[in-house]
Amino acid sequence: MASDPHAADPHLWLRLVLTPGIGPIHARRLLERFGSPRAIFESDASVLSAFAGERMARLLQSDDGARQRKVAQTLEWARAECHHLITFADADYPRHLLQIDDAPPLLHAVGRRDILSRPMLAMVGARNATAAGTANAQAFARALSGAGWTITSGLALGIDAAAHEGALQGGAGTVAVVGTGADIVYPARHRALADRIAADGLIISELPLGTPPSAGLFPRRNRLIAGMSHGVVVVEAALQSGSLITARLAGEFGREVFAIPGSIHSPLSRGCHALIRQGALLVESAREVIDELPALTAAPVVDPSCAPLDHDDAHPASAAGRLLAPDVDPGLTQDPVMAAIGHDPVQPDTLATYVGLEAGELGARLVILELNGLIQRLSDGRVQRPPPFG
Repeated sequence: MASDPHAADPHLWLRLVLTPGIGPIHARRLLERFGSPRAIFESDASVLSAFAGERMARLLQSDDGARQRKVAQTLEWARAECHHLITFADADYPRHLLQIDDAPPLLHAVGRRDILSRPMLAMVGARNATAAGTANAQAFARALSGAGWTITSGLALGIDAAAHEGALQGGAGTVAVVGTGADIVYPARHRALADRIAADGLIISELPLGTPPSAGLFPRRNRLIAGMSHGVVVVEAALQSGSLITARLAGEFGREVFAIPGSIHSPLSRGCHALIRQGALLVESAREVIDELPALTAAPVVDPSCAPLDHDDAHPASAAGRLLAPDVDPGLTQDPVMAAIGHDPVQPDTLATYVGLEAGELGARLVILELNGLIQRLSDGRVQRPPPFG
């Protein structure tokens, strides 16, 4: 394709992918047979029909006004700063994504397309993530990004958002693969996060501009997340979870699958535990992930505009990861209440019975422990020790 001087013509690529009934697999077969979009559209009708069938040939060569309007609208969108159309003909099309059969011939992107030259690692998990899961995702992503791995995820609530946040702090940045048009932010509450990703990373979609969110589109997004990456880390996932679809696809694509274990009592741990039983690698630290991945031959190229932040100043550590303040009484770590709290969440009532304290006295001690970063309180009132990470 690259030998054709017109191969990079975005008008013709758009005309191809916006033709009704032409999905990624059909488009790729046409490109492999004819060499470029221009060659497809300029081919003799009989030749095109013989290869693709009469109906598809007619759709490709028809004078479709609606399609032309979409092409024009997309070309106008692409003229804006940091808006990109990336095709098979472009040298920076994600190399790993080319390895899957239904790789999209054209990607819409917003942000810094140079980030596509970096090695990528996916991180996915539950939308209704726990505080511990969110902290783990952010910490793992920050450490992995700091080691040179660009983190890919889906801009969803919960683990996805935490992964993007951590990666933005780490240096190698993040790629958000979305299940809508690239001109739509979903969920809407992630507008500020999407703006930060567009400034220091990249937002990608294979879908036409203006495509609204739809449940049926998110599995398509998941295959891109898996396909672009060397591997996928699953942080929290229920047994019926889109994250498990991403993990399954990653395995089918020959990528590494990692799973972070959790409490045996948590429904959001069952998907990860199922993956581990099926052969995913159990990991408890970012270092374990890095050790299983191919060594990076060079440090990531970091544009000065997206240099890593000073995390101590710009991003105060969460209770899950901060060190004890200098004035913390070391005796707090020996408190019987602290000794009775494990990494699995526990209800204060259960804890009070176990340590033999009245509810009021126990509550006062829990507040002190929480303020000093020794425990964390979940949204349902349960408490636990902060999860380890790094």
